[in-house]
Amino acid sequence: MTTPKVEARHLFKAFHRGETRTNALNDINLTVRAGEFVALLGASGCGKTTLLRIVDGLETASEGELLIDGRPQNAPGTDRGFVFQQDNLLPWRTVLRNVTFGLELQGVNRRTAQQQATEYLELVGLKGFEKYYPHELSGGMRQRVNLARAFTIRPDILLMDEPFAALDAQTREVMQTELLRMWQQTDGRTVMFVTHQIDEAIYLADRIVVMTARPGRVKEIIDVPFARPRTLDLKRSPEFSAIYDRIWKTIEEEVRASMAMT
Repeated sequence: MTTPKVEARHLFKAFHRGETRTNALNDINLTVRAGEFVALLGASGCGKTTLLRIVDGLETASEGELLIDGRPQNAPGTDRGFVFQQDNLLPWRTVLRNVTFGLELQGVNRRTAQQQATEYLELVGLKGFEKYYPHELSGGMRQRVNLARAFTIRPDILLMDEPFAALDAQTREVMQTELLRMWQQTDGRTVMFVTHQIDEAIYLADRIVVMTARPGRVKEIIDVPFARPRTLDLKRSPEFSAIYDRIWKTIEEEVRASMAMT
């Protein structure tokens, strides 16, 4: 059998603050295939982001093992790119120099970095905005820069933590379509995408990992049957609504449990 791109084996994660222990993840077992788009879905505080950070190497598991291409990992690497919820653009850098930043950290020469950055800025529809600064851009444009920066380093695995959460509903839908277009045009990198939105998970993903309330564990993994490429019309179809309702029934109990903890 083909070695999974990402594999979590019996992952546990606990955070300590003084004498207080908070269990975030409980015995996570998960495999993600190369080129697969997997969405992590669950209530607030269920450990989705923690799991993503462990995959990236920004956190270490308390117990268990995280493997990339069959090899144990516990530190960040250039094979992984992380897209945070906030765009985190550097305000003193132009759009172009924000996109080249990751390549500069890798030691890529300036000319090559600018060529690659320009290519991805054109891919996200921001050709002509290279010399603009972040404060001159709309929220959707800033997030496009964020995507271009992540894709420019050409990671094998793209880890995305609710990257569209701060956008209005209309811009969010456009950005979902843009993400799929970029993903398909760049040889379909492996993606793990954290979201609270059921419709976003269904529209984007090949599989949806539904997590329980804290401490998070895998409650169910749901295959998404829709062919690609996908258009936004899919969200208005009866088949889409049926899967939405099924997932909501699966997750409703966990959402209520999460609300009871707060």
